Amino acid sequence: MKKIIISFAFIILAGTSFPIENSKKTVPIPAVQPGKYQLEQIKRQYGMFIHFGINTFQDQEWTDGSVSPLTYTPRSIDAEQWIQTAKHGGMKYVILVTKHHDGFCLWDSKYTDYDVASAVNKTNVLVEVAKACKKYKMGMGIYYSLWDRNRNGNTKDSTLDGAYNDYLINQLSEIIPMVQKYTPIIEFWFDGGWEKPNYRWPVQRIYETIKTAAPQCQIGINWSIGTSGNPDQHMVLPQDQKDGYPIRYFPSDFRLGDPYLPSNPDPKIFSHDGKSYYMPWESTVCMSQRWFYNTKDTTYKSVDELEKLYKIATARDNILILNCPPNREGKMRNKDAELLISLKKRLKL
Repeated sequence: MKKIIISFAFIILAGTSFPIENSKKTVPIPAVQPGKYQLEQIKRQYGMFIHFGINTFQDQEWTDGSVSPLTYTPRSIDAEQWIQTAKHGGMKYVILVTKHHDGFCLWDSKYTDYDVASAVNKTNVLVEVAKACKKYKMGMGIYYSLWDRNRNGNTKDSTLDGAYNDYLINQLSEIIPMVQKYTPIIEFWFDGGWEKPNYRWPVQRIYETIKTAAPQCQIGINWSIGTSGNPDQHMVLPQDQKDGYPIRYFPSDFRLGDPYLPSNPDPKIFSHDGKSYYMPWESTVCMSQRWFYNTKDTTYKSVDELEKLYKIATARDNILILNCPPNREGKMRNKDAELLISLKKRLKL
């Protein structure tokens, strides 16, 4: 990807990322209040996680990247039903898992054969969800795992980082226009960073790649905050986070740490290189017990439990994402849809 050099200044909003004159990096602007796009994220408040992929057909949460693409056998991909379920439940956006730790991609990527193009059902799930989001006026976010057990299984060997990091950036550069042909990307949710020290991930390149094409997109990496004694500590639970603690993956826009809820009081101001940055918290929680569809996953949270989760997660300018995994038929489970409608009525959304 060719680097674009900006030779003129932009108006700068607190907490919002823009290129600035003679700057070599796109980074958040130091701020102790939310910026324009952070405010939009906070206002969305409530969304759906969609875990779907090769794990859906294995009764496993994490496969190791060696499972044959031929085992990915959805009968259909009813993306419109997925998005309608979220909309009818009062949600404002969805986050689609496009590549989990196994490395299997839900689009036809020119950089790997470990994708839907090598499966029986070759539907480009990424595009179908983007089309449905446009049709039903829903926001679209992207989950992408940094840890890729198919492509970069030997995470201990740092000499492999360069090639894999290029692969990662190439895939992001492939995904963004594919989605934004239909709808803006409002969020990137990255996972698996704990598998390597934070400095071995191309976080600045990731941020630059996304913000150049989608300045509105909010970017977060799971387990976002370190401690004053160890900026790369894993895990720093919400109740242990304090104002001024270092941002583990800089630059980024918001905090993650699934499946935990924010603490009370909830710190919002974190630091990097002596500067302060505002970062809201996004909670991601399962409706049942598993992230991916599993034939043994039949125990759901009650409406009372979900109401309590919602109120805790969305208090103090934070966000709740509830996970609803499509089944092997390529459809949302009936129980998820029923619970979301009941919760919507309970909350008067």
